[in-house]
Amino acid sequence: MTGEAGLTPVFVRLKLSLLRNGLRQSGGRRAAYVVSAVVVVLFGALQLLGLIALHGNTHTLPVVALLVAVLALGWAVMPLFFPSGDETLDPTRLVMLPLRPRPLVRALLAASLVGIGPLFTLLLLTGSVIAVAHGGAAYAVGVVAVALVLLVCVALARAVAAANIRLLTSRKGRDLAVLSGLVIAVGAQLVNFGAQHLGSSGLSQLDPVADVLKWVPPASAIGAVHSVSNGSYGIAALQLFLSVAALMLLLAVWSRHLTRLMTSPDGSTLQAAEPAARERTTGGLTRLLPPGRTGTVMERSLRYIWRDPKTKAAWVTSLAIGLIVPVFNALQGTGSIYFACFAAGMLGIQMYNQFGQDTSAFWMVATTISSTHDAYVELRGRALALLVITLPYATLVTVLTTAMLGDWPRLPEVLGLSLALLGAMLATGAWTSARFPYSIPQEGYKNVAPGQAGLAWISIFGGMVSAALLSAPVIVATIWSNVARDGDQWGWLLLPVGAAYGAGITLAGLRLAAPRTAARLPEILTAVSKG
Repeated sequence: MTGEAGLTPVFVRLKLSLLRNGLRQSGGRRAAYVVSAVVVVLFGALQLLGLIALHGNTHTLPVVALLVAVLALGWAVMPLFFPSGDETLDPTRLVMLPLRPRPLVRALLAASLVGIGPLFTLLLLTGSVIAVAHGGAAYAVGVVAVALVLLVCVALARAVAAANIRLLTSRKGRDLAVLSGLVIAVGAQLVNFGAQHLGSSGLSQLDPVADVLKWVPPASAIGAVHSVSNGSYGIAALQLFLSVAALMLLLAVWSRHLTRLMTSPDGSTLQAAEPAARERTTGGLTRLLPPGRTGTVMERSLRYIWRDPKTKAAWVTSLAIGLIVPVFNALQGTGSIYFACFAAGMLGIQMYNQFGQDTSAFWMVATTISSTHDAYVELRGRALALLVITLPYATLVTVLTTAMLGDWPRLPEVLGLSLALLGAMLATGAWTSARFPYSIPQEGYKNVAPGQAGLAWISIFGGMVSAALLSAPVIVATIWSNVARDGDQWGWLLLPVGAAYGAGITLAGLRLAAPRTAARLPEILTAVSKG
């Protein structure tokens, strides 16, 4: 057995072996890793040069302090959204080994410094120190600050992962990754909004932020470099002490959770407190749905949205983008009320490839379809399940956008246009689901099985173009209502007209798609079962 003193190099070699063996699995995985590493290093190098260019600027400290704070936040939340990104994040793999918590913490901390993420962080921290340092003493403290901030970031990620590892390795915990799309979408818009605001107001707007962040670990370590540059050695010592204290606290929390994980039983080793088999009761949702096959199909579709990770991820992303695009453009003062149509458009995409969402389980649905009428009821139930969410959501986004822009006279026509667009997408989505079905892999992050990317492009983008063409009558009517001299007098008619047109085109699309669905069941089953 290797002694505790030799545990750290063993774990570092283990991390390198895991990385090397993972790259040996396939050429595609090796190429993807190399490309991603090159891109990350190039981006980090460009950021390093940009930070160096800030050297001597009056507002350098606010920029680097905010950058370090965002880096630490990223390290904290990354294990929650991508728990499978690093196999060594799961300490429960080591529970059978006779290891003490403190040496294990040191070994895992050292192993965590191997990878693309720490290298990227090191480049940004180096640039941050160069940007704020003036004089030999400041650079000497900067070396300590870079190492300290990097250790705090890694320890923060490890502590968060250890505290939530039981959740992250469960089925519900893995569903947390669904939120990554929402967080990325919202974060991108917040960064864009903040960048535009800073571009118009100047970096001086960040000065109050720097006054706070320079005392918040780990950004306080970078603040210490700035303090030494100004000759404030006492303040610098206090700022460094805060970062060191944060590191010690994180290591203690991490060690405590490791001890609990490696000595306490989990739910898989305990007898269930409740009987395994329970008689399922009928929920309130079932009572609200229509009777017969239509209600059954709707309930099944809604359960897929709530329980299936891939379906849930697609819905969360569409809900986020459908709200973000109109709202953030309205906040920036550059938006149009017609951006509210993004809500209906993004959710209408969910009608495409309906059978592919069922994957190989579609064979059970296929056994219940023996006629065109059965296919029509199946498609109708799926469309109604989508409308249960989309109609109130699209209405809410349209009203919210209208309120933010104060353009209430155009509310009826925009809502009518959204309903017409939604109806056209439901119609084309039903038809392309039968004509161009493709498989969605259950494992991994791919949404299309290998060899079916062309089908996916034709299904989604071809259907969207067709939906735009089908919506042309209502689009022309909307343009006329804005051009005509008395358009405001008749603009309210576009709401009932758009609603009626959307309902009619949806029914027509379902009627046309039903016979094709019934006739192509074997081909659809083969296509959605691949991968």
